[in-house]
Amino acid sequence: MRQKRILIVEDEIIIAMEIADRLKSMGYEVIKIVSNGEMAVKTALEQRPDLILMDIMIQGDIDGIETASKIHEKSLVPVIYLTANADESTLERAKISDAFGYLIKPFEERELNTTIEMALYKHKMEAKLRESEERFKSLVENSSIGIFRINKEGIIIPVSYT
Repeated sequence: MRQKRILIVEDEIIIAMEIADRLKSMGYEVIKIVSNGEMAVKTALEQRPDLILMDIMIQGDIDGIETASKIHEKSLVPVIYLTANADESTLERAKISDAFGYLIKPFEERELNTTIEMALYKHKMEAKLRESEERFKSLVENSSIGIFRINKEGIIIPVSYT
């Protein structure tokens, strides 16, 4: 099984290097460390990491949450926030950004590893669900016969038309 490839977005180089060392010791491949949102978006789209560890307060014109949103417009790579920000407004913004995790610094290696593994698993299951939905949609749309279902009240509802 190939190593999972992780992009680190962190503007404090010492922290970024420590995270990279931890990840490598856990068996992950760190593809790059970037310090701002623009480089994160560019790298994510070019390198296609399996996961992004994103600080929220980063260099540049956009923060980590905005960066994750820009990445999600073009890619489905999961993002885990690593941040010292635990205030409610930041947490609310992070929730609606479709993040796969939120770790408050400082964190333990075990917490990091568990959060990464859960995010990767969830991402894999969501991909399988999307694939299944596409197959079902294609089956219904390309069916040569009409497909119907009956609701709880006994009313026939067309699913497809021939």
